[in-house]
Amino acid sequence: MNLPPQIQVLERGWLSSNNILFDDSDGCALIDSGYVAHAAQTLLLLQHALDGKRLTRLINTHCHSDHMGGNAALQRAHGCRTSIPVGEAPAVAAWDDATLMLSYTGQSAERFSYDDTLSAGDRLRLGGLEWEALAAPGHDMHALMFYAPAARILISGDALWENGFGLIFSELFGHAGGFAAARVTLAAISRLQIDTVIPGHGAPFGNVERALETSFQRLDAYERDPTKLARHALKVMLSFSLMIQGRMALAELPQFLATRPIYGDINRRFLHLSEAELREYLLRDLERAGALKLEDGWLLAA
Repeated sequence: MNLPPQIQVLERGWLSSNNILFDDSDGCALIDSGYVAHAAQTLLLLQHALDGKRLTRLINTHCHSDHMGGNAALQRAHGCRTSIPVGEAPAVAAWDDATLMLSYTGQSAERFSYDDTLSAGDRLRLGGLEWEALAAPGHDMHALMFYAPAARILISGDALWENGFGLIFSELFGHAGGFAAARVTLAAISRLQIDTVIPGHGAPFGNVERALETSFQRLDAYERDPTKLARHALKVMLSFSLMIQGRMALAELPQFLATRPIYGDINRRFLHLSEAELREYLLRDLERAGALKLEDGWLLAA
């Protein structure tokens, strides 16, 4: 996609969110910092992209581990002012592991502090463009998107990808309202004039109508049968963990699943499988999808 030269998208794999760098005359700003295990890589990528310029501001679309895991490293390296969505502030200030879904999901992040917060309706200048913060509940009920009407660019975080959106965690945890919130967010996007979407994961794209159609269809399917969301979520979580570790002994999988509460909770709420049935389902479907390989007693991230 053709973006203004003052905007660089450092496209990452699915373990780390994309990093979006803005060049301004008085310094540079970055949206989202990736996963903590990739912090060293993030610093190197950013050093190259900055080309000697200063990073003065760091902004998060939301505070899941794959979007804010590199915050602390960037703060140490650059001393940058850090802004997070206002709804995320209590959990970050207290470093509330449960609300941040860290040990619960088997993920991690290094504790960081923030300097200020952003709310829906706030306006900010990045890369010589005026941006408006927009509420983006659904995947994360406190998430924000950023929209530049003059350039017709939307930074969507995990509210809209080219082929869907992020997991709707509130529904997985038994809290109604996540589906409705995601629908409101998608409808809000449909009313914007957009030429380019910069998503939290995947390449920037321009066919917004098709992405929205895909997302609405997926949301419809999840609302009709929430077990589809549950099955998808469990596979996504295991795939994510395998990408972090690279490989896992097959014999370790029962203990792994038992010590990450999200697997048992979602299974009990939606699927009602035995522990053995759950393991078999995850292995079979992920191997069939090409997301993992089983070799000599090892599970390998594909």
